Amino acid sequence: MIDGKRVIAVVPARGGSKTVPGKNIRSLNGKPLIAWTLELASQVKEVDRVIVSTDSADIAKVSRDYGAEVYTRSPELAMDNSLVLDALLDLAQRLHNEGESATYGLLLEPTCPFRQAADARSCLFRLHHDELDSVATFKPAELNPHRAWRIDSGTPETFIDGSVPWLPRQKLPEAYQLSGEVYAFRFDKLELASRGMLFGRTGAVVVNGEHSLDIDNERDFLMAEFITSEWNHEQITA
Repeated sequence: MIDGKRVIAVVPARGGSKTVPGKNIRSLNGKPLIAWTLELASQVKEVDRVIVSTDSADIAKVSRDYGAEVYTRSPELAMDNSLVLDALLDLAQRLHNEGESATYGLLLEPTCPFRQAADARSCLFRLHHDELDSVATFKPAELNPHRAWRIDSGTPETFIDGSVPWLPRQKLPEAYQLSGEVYAFRFDKLELASRGMLFGRTGAVVVNGEHSLDIDNERDFLMAEFITSEWNHEQITA
């Protein structure tokens, strides 16, 4: 809880990944990928419940093994083109029907295993103390939009009219992108959401990007394995 208001961490994890089969329960440094997020959620002391929304019996079993509750979502909400938001709206309605009174939610996708508990708490605190409807983590943009181009019939044009992509980095306007690590929201304002997890009165928590790896393909998974192997090496040689 935070000032008497209940908090639920929701971990959406469908079972049908095409780019990395079995991704959410694939082993990363000796434990399933989703376990990294479930353990993180348990470290956020304000969280009252940790719920996994999934269509997979295998993911459900692993999730329960790591102490999470499981709500089974319908196949229609677990297709390749299904939105996480739709699964969240469905879960929120089910929780409401059961009498759950939580005010705040944290959406923690299992594909960001290295997020920090402090960042999750910062999102929750901003949501609560600034009386916002939704908050998300942002990191410095990997490509400043003033350096982006469009190609029109083979001719390059700056993506932003009038931008000067040749300027030194220090002279470009600061730009950010969603890091994907944490989304915080008010359950009673989810109806304002139409396409994504920023809606109503919004806020940002800026992170440095060092823990922002979002696993989407095999290359990302290999990077995650390399990072954790380096951690192990540092621990052994310390």
